[in-house]
Amino acid sequence: MGPVIAPSLLAADFGRLSSETRRVSRSGAEWLHLDIMDGHFVPNISFGPAVVKTVRPLSKLFFDVHLMCAKPEILLEPFAKAGADQMNIHVELGEAVTPLIWKIKSLGRKVSLAINPETPISHVLPYLERIDSLLVMTVHPGFGGQAFIYEVLTKVQQAREWREQKKLNYRIGVDGGIEFKTAAECAEAGADTFISGTGLFAHRNLRAAVKKMRAGVMRET
Repeated sequence: MGPVIAPSLLAADFGRLSSETRRVSRSGAEWLHLDIMDGHFVPNISFGPAVVKTVRPLSKLFFDVHLMCAKPEILLEPFAKAGADQMNIHVELGEAVTPLIWKIKSLGRKVSLAINPETPISHVLPYLERIDSLLVMTVHPGFGGQAFIYEVLTKVQQAREWREQKKLNYRIGVDGGIEFKTAAECAEAGADTFISGTGLFAHRNLRAAVKKMRAGVMRET
């Protein structure tokens, strides 16, 4: 399972969203990560399906949509129609998780389960056989540019152990404070998918930054 580098559009220049999307497409990254915030599940608001629909024709990349939302059930179909390839829902939604997983699958999209830093990793255990990806949040969700939380690396290690023990093939993603150094440390712990906002967009030459991050994580795998 080769590494996936996923620049997060939340860190892009919103005044130049079309050209920023094209810049990611030319960067050598595999995915474009799109953070959807509703002002309820997290205290911030980002963008909705209309923005995803607008940038979808500009890129052939895999669109990874992260629903930091209290009621993702009302958004699954709009985002599927807008061009999402995978949708991330949060394990913190509790009893809603199972029906959400089935709904995403029924829409023909891949399923990713996200977990916040303070939530015990055991909460994802019942769902591992039904997901395509596990997203370990390495900061508290809601705002870009936060410092990486090192304690979360044990969750990545546990997720890798379970994947090996159960002979599953879900990806293990990390999101929050991911730059060259922390990406390599996450790779060493078992991550294979690296979502990075300011850690990549802060570099004028995005292609060179993606290449450097990829080289760093491949040394650790």
